[in-house]
Amino acid sequence: MLFIGVTAMAQTVSPAHADNSPNSLAGLSALTLATLFAGAAVYILVAEQPARLMLDDAPLLRHWQESYPRAARMQASLAVLAAVAGGLAFWRRRDPLWLIGAALMLANLPFTLIVVAPVNEALLASSFDQAGAVSRGLIERWGALHAWRAGFAVLALAAFAGALVRAR
Repeated sequence: MLFIGVTAMAQTVSPAHADNSPNSLAGLSALTLATLFAGAAVYILVAEQPARLMLDDAPLLRHWQESYPRAARMQASLAVLAAVAGGLAFWRRRDPLWLIGAALMLANLPFTLIVVAPVNEALLASSFDQAGAVSRGLIERWGALHAWRAGFAVLALAAFAGALVRAR
């Protein structure tokens, strides 16, 4: 759904601005990367996490432990790349919306390292025979914290989209 928004946004850029300049490329890259991050984060919130929470405690913990490291690497890469592209678009256009979007994407990193990491570490250190109310509670807490990361990304996506519309 978010990808459709990116496609529609790209089509609204007038031909005069739809060239291959670093301006357009950086802006569209920032928007696309933020969309990918936000799409993955929202998918985890609305589909993966609720389905995972329907599992018994040991399979719930196993599923979280198997899926988290892959998703974390992918999302960290997307956040950094979107922030860099947004920063480049700001540097070229001087529209503060690019800088706001870049800062929001980058906010995912310290938030994850400071706030989410202790929950991640506790879950990764848990063994399946210890799975129970404590590990389930940690996974539920992780989901609530992940919602913040999705929120940062959706707000960044809105900032990038707004900057592209203003650049027309």
